[in-house]
Amino acid sequence: MLKLFNRKKITIHSISIPDFGWTQGKNDKNIQQWIHPDKGTVVSINFFNKKPDLPTMNDIHSLRAFYRDQLAAHKGGLIQVDFVDLKGYKAIKTIFKIPQQPSGVVYLASFTIPFEKFSFVIKIQAPEIGMTGMRDSIIAEKLLRENKIAIGDTGYKNWFKDPYGLEINTNTLMNKSEEAHYDIKFPEHPLSQARNILKQIESEIEFEDAFEKSSTFKR
Repeated sequence: MLKLFNRKKITIHSISIPDFGWTQGKNDKNIQQWIHPDKGTVVSINFFNKKPDLPTMNDIHSLRAFYRDQLAAHKGGLIQVDFVDLKGYKAIKTIFKIPQQPSGVVYLASFTIPFEKFSFVIKIQAPEIGMTGMRDSIIAEKLLRENKIAIGDTGYKNWFKDPYGLEINTNTLMNKSEEAHYDIKFPEHPLSQARNILKQIESEIEFEDAFEKSSTFKR
């Protein structure tokens, strides 16, 4: 556990998270980074010393629409966008998926913790490496046998959906194999690992006392 606190002002060191025993990557006033030696997963604390550009911290539907628009440029999609409480501070928990070339996706999971004049983003970047699509294939075969999905003219029916709106069918949509209850069957999958890392960070994150005097994000 990293406990390098600066009592005079908020800095990159004002938040501590587990470093998982991974290799230290970047380490400056804006980012602290740790890299898994084998899996390519990266965990980082990112400090932005300016007013957050978020549209709201009160309307989850507007926030989800905001992230969909942001992801469109990268052909990405939503897995999760929710408000959470991190040791008394309101944060945004997100999981996105971004297609990679020539195959596979990278999962981007994060906690965004906004204040009036600064923000922190704790980010996990977990790419599919090696053989990709195994989780998708196994779950698709299972759901086909159970008649929960079907084969259509352009692929599987009822396989893809936005997690918050059946009417949304743009960008790269979440598929059924990415639902959280399948993580236990695929503990080494990058999405499973990203979710588990988020859980551990949520449990072990620490904030220095100076945050108590920081103005919260009002919008």
